[in-house]
Amino acid sequence: MAKIMQTICSGIMVFGVMQMAWAETAAPVAAQKPYVVKSPNGDRVDPYYWLRDDKRQAPEVLSYLNAENKYYQDYAAKYAELNKQLSAEIIGRVKQDDSAVPAIKGDYSYYSRFETGKQYPIYARKPKAGGAEQIMLDVNKMAEGKDFYQVSNYQVSPNQQLLAYAEDTTGRRNYTLKIRDLRTGQDLPDTLTGMDASLAWSADSQSLFYIEKDKQTLLGNKVKRHQLGQDNSKDELLYEEKDTSFYMGVGNSGDDQYVVIWLGSTVSNEMLVLKSDDKSGKFQTVAPRQRDFKYDIEHIGNRWVIRTDWDAPNYRLMTVADDQIGDRARWQELLAHNPKVFIESFQLFKDYIAVNVRNDGLNKVQVMPWADLNKASYIDSGEAAYVAYTNVNYQQDTEWLRYSYTSLTTPSSIYEMNMRTGEKRLLKEQEVLGGFDKNNYQTERVWATATDGTKIPVSLLYKKGLKKDGTAPLYQYAYGSYGSSSSPSFKAPVLSLVDRGFVYAIAHIRGGQEMGRHWYEDGKLLKKINTFTDFIAVTDYLVAEKYAAKDKVFAMGGSAGGLLMGAIANMAPEKYRGILAHVPFVDVVTTMLDESIPLTTNEFDEWGNPKQKAFYDYMLSYSPYDQVKKQAYPAMLVTTGLHDSQVQYFEPAKWVAKLRTHKTDKNPLLFRTNMEAGHGGKSGRFSRLNEIADEYAFVLSLLAQP
Repeated sequence: MAKIMQTICSGIMVFGVMQMAWAETAAPVAAQKPYVVKSPNGDRVDPYYWLRDDKRQAPEVLSYLNAENKYYQDYAAKYAELNKQLSAEIIGRVKQDDSAVPAIKGDYSYYSRFETGKQYPIYARKPKAGGAEQIMLDVNKMAEGKDFYQVSNYQVSPNQQLLAYAEDTTGRRNYTLKIRDLRTGQDLPDTLTGMDASLAWSADSQSLFYIEKDKQTLLGNKVKRHQLGQDNSKDELLYEEKDTSFYMGVGNSGDDQYVVIWLGSTVSNEMLVLKSDDKSGKFQTVAPRQRDFKYDIEHIGNRWVIRTDWDAPNYRLMTVADDQIGDRARWQELLAHNPKVFIESFQLFKDYIAVNVRNDGLNKVQVMPWADLNKASYIDSGEAAYVAYTNVNYQQDTEWLRYSYTSLTTPSSIYEMNMRTGEKRLLKEQEVLGGFDKNNYQTERVWATATDGTKIPVSLLYKKGLKKDGTAPLYQYAYGSYGSSSSPSFKAPVLSLVDRGFVYAIAHIRGGQEMGRHWYEDGKLLKKINTFTDFIAVTDYLVAEKYAAKDKVFAMGGSAGGLLMGAIANMAPEKYRGILAHVPFVDVVTTMLDESIPLTTNEFDEWGNPKQKAFYDYMLSYSPYDQVKKQAYPAMLVTTGLHDSQVQYFEPAKWVAKLRTHKTDKNPLLFRTNMEAGHGGKSGRFSRLNEIADEYAFVLSLLAQP
């Protein structure tokens, strides 16, 4: 148990906040109110537990958060002009009246577009045969007068006359589902609140399948069917999930023949299906759940194609006829397991399968004809590090595959390729303004050596002509959890650092799946510390190879990547000039002990269950909040959203409060809470870019200091 230290200064208590002199201004210091966090494996005293307020209304809590915001604002005022310059520069690269490449479905061509000066997208369509644009959702108008607004999902009905959409007005991912009549542009009276964002339509366009959330945990646990025009209280319960370790989703199959329920935990999942024109039948299980068995499905013709890790850690493709689901023993193999190639997903066409894979840590697209699956070919690329991935392909009866291509130097590009002839068409390349020329930049793939000898891939971006003399500043990013891979895709904002001499690095550390399933398995549970030591090893490598100066290294991560930031701050603070932790998951043990907190029970197979001593001790050994110690820390900027449902605001609040009384340095420690937003930050596109400018200004201001 970490030793609880007393506040090291005296002051006046105001709403639980004590003012302490630090540097030029007074930093807020939270009051200490010892609270015992009980556990079967030992009790811990948490002096800042009082900062948790589930209603987000307690005056002393809000006062502390506002005091921290004021402190941040006072500090940031020092570089306000730089911030303004960066914001204009970053936003200046954006083509403000941009639009997506239209995708044909049914009788219409669907797309989104932005208008100059507007924060939010417009979702629209045009008749395939030609005609005027029809605006389905103008999110700018819908967001008027709201501090936060987001349309998180929308689905057009099979008859293309109705549009169901999920809106979030708090950032807490607790959605309201509405239905818009596209013939009139008006919303129907049908409104469903407290829902998940996923939804599906019946074949007759008269029923909507949706997921109701548990009010306490915010986990989706009930699938219901709503008949249009019917009172919500009469909605039919079709499925209820009792196991709180499983997430849930619902949607239509790619050919719209089925409604599909997806149920998934970290190590197992289950898929249930129902014909979308079946008004009275029950969902059928494709294969029953089993621990250490995962699969996902897609439908074409009269069969299902299945991606599964059954006897295949990197996954394989299998198939089963519609009338043979329920028993995986009936599955037939289509594409065998390859220990060097990880299958991420796939899309189905009448004559072809397009498979998204990771090979040598890179996203690639593999195309195979149904007539001879051995004739597989990759879409080629000429860059060292890149991302190729299938895009929106609504139509199965086509030879043309739409895919995306990008790299750290190449803006996102949409291509079509004829799967029979190999002919390619560039449909659009993201336009980057502000004088951008991709020929001015260099991308590189290097390999760092971890403490156990494992080679860690690293994607780099820098200006051409960089002298590797150990003088450049470094901005290093990673995530490293949940098997989520960090791809080297184009990010226009980071050019503001690269143009100022920075090397930008993505560390593909264990905990992701860049190198296959084993990469994930070696970075979770009782191997989680590999994630942190890998990141530090990448830093050491880039400094040793003179890509960067040892006193100019900045690290950034968010959410579970924020846990990474908290861990390296405790483990190797001397290696970083600054650390940026966004919505960080830093109070691992306390959160995982509390099953009333949203999402906790789903996470046991990722982090471990601290009610078991082996996991309790291991998690405690790296939990950033518990491992804060009396030592010098680098400069830090920590951000959160008051309404975050993924990582609750009180985790970073408590962490910062504890850091203030333990850190022995005079480096800035800043904590910014967005009082209106949730896990993803602000909702408008320019608001988000302004937040990035805030971060970069903080980094550059530190670099300017002696």
